[in-house]
Amino acid sequence: MLDSPDKRTTGLRSLISSDAEELSRQLQAHQQRTFPPTARKTIRNFTPAEAADFIGIHQGYLRQIVSEGHGPDPLPNGRRMYSVDDIQELRRVLDEGGKGPRRYIRHRQPGEKLQVISVMNFKGGSGKTTSSAHLAQFLALRGYRVLAIDLDPQASLSALFGHQPELDVGENETLYGAIRYDASRRDITDIVRATYTPNLHIIPGNLELMEFEHETPKALIARGRSDSMFFARIGECLAEIESAYDVVVIDCPPQLGFLTLSALCAATAVLITVHPQMLDVMSMSQFLHMTGDLLEVVENAGGTMDYDWLRYLVTRYEPNDGPQSQMTGFMRSIFGKRVLEHAMVKSTAVSDAGLTKQTLYEVDRGQFTRGTYDRALESLTAVNSEIEELIKQTWGRK
Repeated sequence: MLDSPDKRTTGLRSLISSDAEELSRQLQAHQQRTFPPTARKTIRNFTPAEAADFIGIHQGYLRQIVSEGHGPDPLPNGRRMYSVDDIQELRRVLDEGGKGPRRYIRHRQPGEKLQVISVMNFKGGSGKTTSSAHLAQFLALRGYRVLAIDLDPQASLSALFGHQPELDVGENETLYGAIRYDASRRDITDIVRATYTPNLHIIPGNLELMEFEHETPKALIARGRSDSMFFARIGECLAEIESAYDVVVIDCPPQLGFLTLSALCAATAVLITVHPQMLDVMSMSQFLHMTGDLLEVVENAGGTMDYDWLRYLVTRYEPNDGPQSQMTGFMRSIFGKRVLEHAMVKSTAVSDAGLTKQTLYEVDRGQFTRGTYDRALESLTAVNSEIEELIKQTWGRK
């Protein structure tokens, strides 16, 4: 005999709640095993070739600088490996001794506006968070001051950067704390956290962010003349800390809610990730239609829609997959150069690193075959370098 509707509903609610508690407990246990309380997430050390690339010099020039007494001491085998602090120090040495206009500490100059990149897609599994994390770390390793904002209530970006949402992010410690409508609103500087990567800070996320979706309709009804609209609130917060950063990377939630619309209004650039398969592209078509309609409403209400660039990033790309290649070509025929030239190649190195909540800049490359790791890193570097060039073009840099 079937249970009554009320009993079945209560049973389902209880089952989901108990499953959530057990899953959270097991994830916390996994976190403790992988990174115990005494452990500290770090960026791995880099080879001379990698260090030279991050600094922006030839490897031969790096050897010359090291021969003058700068940089790390050699290992017992005679090789040198460079920490992120070593790379930072070498930038300082180069800038202090430089005679030309070039600067290796790549902070914004007067007249160069803060770059706010909103990374978004309506469909899960598009590589949105993975792309956001590696872009933020890459730019920080290249010498820019970067703020990563996790606007996704699932908080995967926070977890990748060492902030487990259930354990490490408390009440009013997400961006919601700085954009909420009541008296508990906090200054954004109070919720920014440093990370283990120099030049990279984060505002973590958790389920609390959903409160903004719930509270905004009420705030719209009760709005006074002096209250800012929901779509302006993230931009207003970023204006308070603009001088401290060069680039902000926002990992948007996979939905078109008030948070995403506010992130779009704060953005100077938009990066849309897409997996090159028919169902994903069809989903993106609906996403673009809805986004356009909603942005028209926001613009009519006074929202700012000025962008420096919009690009589509093909993710989880398999070069030998014929249908994926056809779909990528199809998108290029429609969007032209707004599809990034380089794609984020699908790789077991990226997915395996994610199992331990690490990026390719953190995981020990010895865990993979050299070819697997190098192909994945080459793909990431090509994509992120292309985005860096867009940032530099916006600033008028060569």
